[in-house]
Amino acid sequence: MNILVAEDYAPIRRAVQAALAESGYTVDSVSDGGEARWAASTGEYDCIVLDWMLPTLSGIDLVRALRADEDSTPVLMLTARDATEDRVQGLDSGADDYLVKPFALEELLARVRALVRRRYASACPLVSVGDLDVDTVGKRVHRAGKPIDLTAREYALLHYLVLRAGEVVSRTDIWNHLYGLIDDSHSNVVDVYIGYLRRKLAAGGGSPMIRTIRGQGYVLEGTP
Repeated sequence: MNILVAEDYAPIRRAVQAALAESGYTVDSVSDGGEARWAASTGEYDCIVLDWMLPTLSGIDLVRALRADEDSTPVLMLTARDATEDRVQGLDSGADDYLVKPFALEELLARVRALVRRRYASACPLVSVGDLDVDTVGKRVHRAGKPIDLTAREYALLHYLVLRAGEVVSRTDIWNHLYGLIDDSHSNVVDVYIGYLRRKLAAGGGSPMIRTIRGQGYVLEGTP
């Protein structure tokens, strides 16, 4: 999953970025509202963690601009303002959730997970496709009750495919959501990791589950 963090106070920005990265997210971080506007318009994010008070363009104005552009990316607003009217203003601007500073990183991570699940219409932290079960909180994967050991990148790819199970997901879409703006999009890393996942999912004698749709992408399907 690809997360944009927009926070001008460097210690908070670095702490949030590190916590998200350690949890397996790809993170782009900026310190300015104008930079955040550019990043949001050029990248594809599963969630935006956005400070209210940013230079150049405030978080409130940025959310309003995103919603005016019909960008529905979930936004978690960070702010030191804790008055009821401030919370109302933040949510009414188009933010999806609101977290008051100072906050615990564990709570921020839980709120990001909830927003990502909501975006893909999966309210439950345990997502199942056929006999495949993915615990999106504990990052544990089982098939037919047997654990599957995945690397961080393999898990990130499977998590995204599971949330979009039954849909054809293009290679470009996978790249944009998992690897961010800085990597080389001409690399064959997506194909390589699809191959890794297929082998691990089929290791117990089951179907590979990931089907290639020629010229379109990949689809994760449950066991027939």
